[in-house]
Amino acid sequence: MWIRFVAFSFFVLLSVGAGLAGQPNVVLIVSDDQGYPDLGCIGTKPLITPNLDRLAAEGVRGTSFYVTWSACTPSRGSILTGRFPQRNGLYDMVRNDLVNYGYRYSAEEYAVSPEMTLGLDVREVTLGDMLRKAGYATGCVGKWDMGQARRFLPLQRGFDFFYGHGNNGIDYFTHERYGVASLFRGNVRTEEDKGTYVTDVFRREALYFLNEHAGRKPFFLYLAFNAPHGASSFGEGTKEGAKKLSEGVQAPEKYVAMYRGKVKDERLARYCGAVTCMDEAIGAVMEAVEKAGQTGNTIFVFLSDNGGSGNGGNAPLKGHKSTMWEGGLRVPFIMRWPGKVPAGKVTDEFITSLELVPTLLKATGAHSSHEASKGKLHPSYEGVKLDGFDMLPVLRGEVKSPREAMFWQRRGDKAARVGSWKWVESEKGGGLFDLSTDLGEKKDLSGEKPEVVEMMRGKFEGWRKEMDEAEPRGPFRDY
Repeated sequence: MWIRFVAFSFFVLLSVGAGLAGQPNVVLIVSDDQGYPDLGCIGTKPLITPNLDRLAAEGVRGTSFYVTWSACTPSRGSILTGRFPQRNGLYDMVRNDLVNYGYRYSAEEYAVSPEMTLGLDVREVTLGDMLRKAGYATGCVGKWDMGQARRFLPLQRGFDFFYGHGNNGIDYFTHERYGVASLFRGNVRTEEDKGTYVTDVFRREALYFLNEHAGRKPFFLYLAFNAPHGASSFGEGTKEGAKKLSEGVQAPEKYVAMYRGKVKDERLARYCGAVTCMDEAIGAVMEAVEKAGQTGNTIFVFLSDNGGSGNGGNAPLKGHKSTMWEGGLRVPFIMRWPGKVPAGKVTDEFITSLELVPTLLKATGAHSSHEASKGKLHPSYEGVKLDGFDMLPVLRGEVKSPREAMFWQRRGDKAARVGSWKWVESEKGGGLFDLSTDLGEKKDLSGEKPEVVEMMRGKFEGWRKEMDEAEPRGPFRDY
């Protein structure tokens, strides 16, 4: 009997292992306002990021990787839906602007404010929905930023586990957004960790989720940091009722001390310290996956949600977060999947965050049996039109990227990239630039190349027409 039991147990273990091998785990890590050059392995800044550097050394790093918006909310919505913000409806920020002037909301006021009542349309399908349907344990830890009303929170959007904040930004220690307690455990607000640096809290909760599932069931962990975004708290000496000065990034003293004397001021030292603390949390997640024997069967993806702000600059790129220049839209990107993508490869292929959902669906086998490709891009998931493509062959160097164009719009600010051409139209400045020779967007060629400008505007208007004709989604669209 004992021999039969051992044999049966061994068979079960083999079966579980085979199932896990057929469905790779996914760890999708998103940082907040981390600029294009802000990795130690790039070498242009004295940043200490050994764990992200290791991911890059063991995987593929992209140097022409774009997000869909130059600030948090719409960009993160696209990461999880695989759709342009103008298609999924979340094409502007979900935030209360009065906090910029020191206004503190009462509980009753906050309950009916945009930060509480707006969010990703409930008809949208997230990557959590898709992978949970495919048998994955799904966890979201960190900054959600796609709505705080219960119908918008992760447990209702495809995730089995959630610990984090639903709004745009918080104080790293009080976990408040200008006085409003902002962390959730599941669907319930909590102040259980008040006073603890929030990156450490997110690290702990990510490890808890991994320890529950790694090696037992295929898992998807969406680890969305708020670091190194500025804290939602104000500095001293600002006049009540006037526009407040932000405190900048908060970081524990031991990390800030690593940068004093290496960067120009204390504010930048705090930014760098927050990046290094986040890197250590990422290293702990990597170690937990390794201890579970799942390194070879786990896809790690890392990107920033938009360009850097308050980070000492995004050189060689022009601009920063909230702008249509490359510094607002082009971000660091890494993917590691041992044996499936090459180690130590750097690619300059034109790829975007819209590629993440189709890529992960294909890699995990979660893509619909009804999947239909429409041209080079735009696959579908059970009738949901996606705006990207499976980029694994591109990362492997097997094919050139099929992406020929990308478009952005933030209210009156517009931009397009077609091939190596970049066109920007904004009250803050614009023009036509050849990125193949002018990555810093310094020389405006619109006067010399009016036909290219006309072509770029035509491509943009064609994209805009497609977005306007898409099935309408809220919260902002008028329908």
